Amino acid sequence: MTPTLEALRDCLEGATPALIATCSSEGTPNISYLSHVQYVDGGHVALSYQFFNKTRTNVLANPRARLLVVHPRTGAIYRLTLEYLRTESSGPLFERMRATLAGIASHSGMADVFRLLGSDVYRVRAIDLSHSTTATDFESPGRLAALRAAAAEIVACRELDELLSTTLQSVRDRFEVSHAMLLLVERATQRLYTVASLGYPSSGVGSEIPIGAGIVGVAVREATPIRVSRAASAYAYARAIRDAAERDGGSATLETQIPFPGLECPGSQLAVPIPMAGDMVGALLVESKDERRFDHEDEDALTTLAVLLGQAMYALQHPDETAAPEERASMRRSPVHGPPLRVRHYAADHSVFLDGEYLIKGVAGAVFWAIVCDHANEGRSSFSNRELRLDRRIRLPDLADNLEARLVLLQRRLAERCDSIGLHKTGRGRFALSVKRPLQLEEAG
Repeated sequence: MTPTLEALRDCLEGATPALIATCSSEGTPNISYLSHVQYVDGGHVALSYQFFNKTRTNVLANPRARLLVVHPRTGAIYRLTLEYLRTESSGPLFERMRATLAGIASHSGMADVFRLLGSDVYRVRAIDLSHSTTATDFESPGRLAALRAAAAEIVACRELDELLSTTLQSVRDRFEVSHAMLLLVERATQRLYTVASLGYPSSGVGSEIPIGAGIVGVAVREATPIRVSRAASAYAYARAIRDAAERDGGSATLETQIPFPGLECPGSQLAVPIPMAGDMVGALLVESKDERRFDHEDEDALTTLAVLLGQAMYALQHPDETAAPEERASMRRSPVHGPPLRVRHYAADHSVFLDGEYLIKGVAGAVFWAIVCDHANEGRSSFSNRELRLDRRIRLPDLADNLEARLVLLQRRLAERCDSIGLHKTGRGRFALSVKRPLQLEEAG
């Protein structure tokens, strides 16, 4: 049976270098090693263009080539007949290949030499088995069963907070991933903020990274999965956050920065964007200390899981927010005691500090300031998501920047930072503010 390109995806993981044979217009052959071969779809591959070398010169003059790839487990060698089509120097395919090449370059100490100039796309004309072995053809266990179990757990969720926690638990239990996080998009600032994490010493909830920075920022910007099989300094988050701060003129001050929870030296990473209603609203990032931990099956399965997560988030954005009579009546101030809790709000970016310690900013900060003001001025403790969506003080962005995600973020930050004030769910689309100390509200600017 003729092998398919889909069946050869293990050969394109880079465990064994590929060989490409080209021929000049005069008929002179040339053979070169390749840094990377990228699977595009069932009929196309992309090869890395890093230098204007003999291979590049040949394919531009004579677009036919032969490619040899080796199966990493069986040792079987396959020969692919290729036809050069085009070169892409931007976009999802280019970014996927650039991330992979960055890991190869960092691993080999050639980060300053290995620089992707373009992704050369080839049509696969034919595939032949060039050399076989007697070794057992190990079958991959696949990820379909894990995906099926995770999907069942996700669709059973009825609240966003439960959905986020269940997704990470499913990734841990079903895909055996020890470190993961979920980030959502903040449209107004073009940043991603961490809303949940797994396996890190500090949750990092509320930490931010610009869209386009690091592996997760690129995945969201390009709306494509990005996988790095080896540690890549170009995608280190400390560097990405520092570079973004320098581009912003240092506006991201240290006092409002929450440390990002990622591994200090990840061996491999995979980021998949979360789509919702035709837009990218966030990303799932998984990491490992081991190199080559994530393969194309992990990428396919987690990308599908992210699609399901986005649809589940969309379904939870319009809950039944009809309050029960007893919930509407729950407007009285709870007894408080102890020294005042100083709540300072900066109108410029809606950053909030509790007793001088940074809590949150942005839309979540505006939400918090609105409800503590209503609590202080009107004695309110019960609120609904619907009224906050209509509150002119908050100026909530569009549908993709959903309010429920900000409330989950705010609830988790309060639980981590202060035991004197908190948010608690009281029903579908409703929550209560609990205050144990008197509030001293301060508006700054």
